Amino acid sequence: MAEHLIELRDIYKIYPMGEETVHALDGINLTVDQGEFVAIVGSSGSGKSTAMNIIGCLDVPTSGSYHLGGIDVSTMEDDQQAEIRNKMLGFIFQQYNLIPKLTVQENVELPLLYAGVSSEERHERAIQSLERVGLADKRKNLPSQLSGGQQQRVSIARALAGKPSVILADEPTGALDSRTGREVLRFLQKLNQEGDTVVLITHDNSIAVKAKRIVRLQDGRIIYDGDASDPQAVVQPQEDEAGEEVLA
Repeated sequence: MAEHLIELRDIYKIYPMGEETVHALDGINLTVDQGEFVAIVGSSGSGKSTAMNIIGCLDVPTSGSYHLGGIDVSTMEDDQQAEIRNKMLGFIFQQYNLIPKLTVQENVELPLLYAGVSSEERHERAIQSLERVGLADKRKNLPSQLSGGQQQRVSIARALAGKPSVILADEPTGALDSRTGREVLRFLQKLNQEGDTVVLITHDNSIAVKAKRIVRLQDGRIIYDGDASDPQAVVQPQEDEAGEEVLA
């Protein structure tokens, strides 16, 4: 059987808090295969941001193993993680993080410049990526000349230009109005239909259901992992009279 693109095995992330310890992730097991569109969803404090940081090679687990493309990245040093991150992952954040003084095309090319890609190939990849998000005609514009939705599409093009194995989208519609947010989600669905693997991190059920699969986190544990169209996928945890959390 082919190896999984992402494989988290028995992942714990434990932070000291005074004399207590906080289990931000409490024994997570998760696999994602090539071509999937997965939403990791949970409220604040659920562990979703910690999961995103570990999947994104921005942090390492306290214990457990993380394989990305068959490579164990959980015990790597920072510089090794950075190399894997640049090679295999494309990030889309809530804030577009575009550099105001650079043109759209220069912004898309920037990570490729850091990665040592030749000028000709940078140019070609940037144009291709901007074509995929429908903004090739805006390549000479500055970010300030674009709408919020267009700026987010530039950040998607920047992620695509690196030809990543996984696109990691962290609350990508958080800074957008609902109509523009829906457009950006349609783009992510389109990229997935074209073969890209997308992992979306969100607190919002209405966004999560646009994925094909939902992984719901609560208190550092997975409480649901399955089809996004299943009614159970959007069940909200509630507290019963004794203050214990139960599933509605």
